[in-house]
Amino acid sequence: MEFRENEAKRVAWISIWSNVILTLGKLFIGIWAASDALFADGVHSAADVFASVIVLLVIKVSNKPADLEHPYGHGKAEVIVSGIIGILLLLVSIYIVYEGIIGFFHPVEAPSFIAFWVGLFSYIAKVSLFRYSMSVGKRMNSKAIEAIAYDHKADIVASLAAAIGVLVSYLGDKLGIGFLLYGDKIASIFVAYLIYKIAKEMLTESFHILIERNVSQELLEQFKEVICQFPDVRRIDRIRAREHGHYIIMDIRISIDQDKTIKQGHDLSREIKHTLMKRFDNIDEVLIHLNPYFPE
Repeated sequence: MEFRENEAKRVAWISIWSNVILTLGKLFIGIWAASDALFADGVHSAADVFASVIVLLVIKVSNKPADLEHPYGHGKAEVIVSGIIGILLLLVSIYIVYEGIIGFFHPVEAPSFIAFWVGLFSYIAKVSLFRYSMSVGKRMNSKAIEAIAYDHKADIVASLAAAIGVLVSYLGDKLGIGFLLYGDKIASIFVAYLIYKIAKEMLTESFHILIERNVSQELLEQFKEVICQFPDVRRIDRIRAREHGHYIIMDIRISIDQDKTIKQGHDLSREIKHTLMKRFDNIDEVLIHLNPYFPE
């Protein structure tokens, strides 16, 4: 748990400081260079800073062991944070769309070309941050870290779109093609759409976990294969598994021969549990109910 917490904190701190630098750069250059797309990208990076700070605060809570008041652990704290970040990104996307549409009703000027280089630099930085964060998030099975990675993912295409929008507007000004001047405005709205897609994914995933949706059928089949390896298991009557943040809790009902003793059933249940938890390191608890099996 301590290692997991330290890894999560490292990702969060790297995300915070990198986003602080990118936010200040994109907001300042976006205003100075008159680029709505770059400024919108800067607003999104500011949301990333806030998201990373929230993750940093909640990661210690989510790693706390189960207690009397929380017998299933505190893993859903990460899911709640992921949902909060999703709501934040949704609001950011609405704000950017509003600002982009309003921009069409004002005189349009091509932004300074420096905005292009800032957008391109942000794209390269975000690709690196996304790969690193997602790698750690998958390895640690942390919804909070994955939320940070998805934030970076939204910024990857957003920064590239901002850079292209600036470039199109700049070329429109130099070549005297009027409609190309709106490239920056259109890019800002496109950035908002990308942010909305990420927000929708995060909110949907958080909602499903909070209402305890079953894990995927593919994963359930893998669990069944492990259980069926035990010859004393006559039948799997029911199997359920739900994500609880960064770990899974399972409920299993199996049938064994009706003449088995309580000790034999207990030993079998313990062996199944340990085998599942050894094979799948993200399983935290396995509850097994035994039913008597009567041959027909």
